[in-house]
Amino acid sequence: MLTLSQVTRRYGDAVALDGLDLRVPDDTYMSLLGASGSGKTTLLRLIAGFEEPDHGEIAIDGDRIDGRAPHLRDIGFVFQNFALFPHLTVAQNTGFGLRYRAQNPLTNEAEITDRVQQTLDLVGLGEFGHRAIGAISGGQRQRVALARTLVTEPRIVLLDEPLGALDANLRARMCDELRAIRERLKVSFLHVTGSETEALTMGDQVAVLSNGKITQSDAPATLFAEPATAAAARHLNAWNILPAALITSQTSPRTPAQTAAQLAVRFDQIDVASEGQAPAHHLHLRARYLTGEFNGPTALSFFRSADGSLVQVIDHLSQPRLPDLIEGASYDLHFAPAAARPFQGAA
Repeated sequence: MLTLSQVTRRYGDAVALDGLDLRVPDDTYMSLLGASGSGKTTLLRLIAGFEEPDHGEIAIDGDRIDGRAPHLRDIGFVFQNFALFPHLTVAQNTGFGLRYRAQNPLTNEAEITDRVQQTLDLVGLGEFGHRAIGAISGGQRQRVALARTLVTEPRIVLLDEPLGALDANLRARMCDELRAIRERLKVSFLHVTGSETEALTMGDQVAVLSNGKITQSDAPATLFAEPATAAAARHLNAWNILPAALITSQTSPRTPAQTAAQLAVRFDQIDVASEGQAPAHHLHLRARYLTGEFNGPTALSFFRSADGSLVQVIDHLSQPRLPDLIEGASYDLHFAPAAARPFQGAA
């Protein structure tokens, strides 16, 4: 198990990580979700040993590794840009770490060849060992970078947005391949991404990084349905975070504004009615319709509330529920009380 305890990293007055705690269990695919600039890559660099924390501890199975040189940590790192050697073949790139690692480098060429071939077979490149790096596709390069890491049999593999350079179709296919490879190896993967879809698809667990801390770590279905904080909900790009003072009820004199600072409501759990026509048992707010966005099986509608908040509503076109909307017109956006998650404080 990889454990980070109270890890802090500062750059001058800027705090990248602030007393962060994280556990990555054995034999787990964990996604780390965070916005650009949230400190995701900094966290990986601290684990790998390319940087050191200002405070806190990093350990694997109780063995403290912070302060130890990167090549002595037994950790694999797959870089976002793959960082392959363009003058070496696929097989030579894959076997590089076996030949030149600081501890116990291999000198037996037959053993190196066997291990390289086994690893290339594992990642689906068994017939590509002789190819030049410039002669293979982006997805194949990504697999070479993974093979170069896996061939050294690390205790944990860190992946820094490994799918970011791939096109959408290839990214979806590599998601399946990465999960299958990890399951066969039984090695933990820590996969950093800014994409909520990728994080939820890949992870057995998803940790959300916000304001230098892990704001929630849960199974994907739990995180999506029950975000524990407004920050976690915001990172999922599926929840509207609204000031509770905007929300009114026709049936209760006690408004949500009296019990919470904010309410989170999922895009797909909001309905739209003409002004004054919201069901009496629903909570509602008034907002002006801005525009719509067609996304194939779904349509996304954008509204602006009186305080300037942007409200998004998804309509699944197989079962459409929204009326015809007129740009600039005001509507009552309504939802069941149980659909709202109350939060105190700012997101």
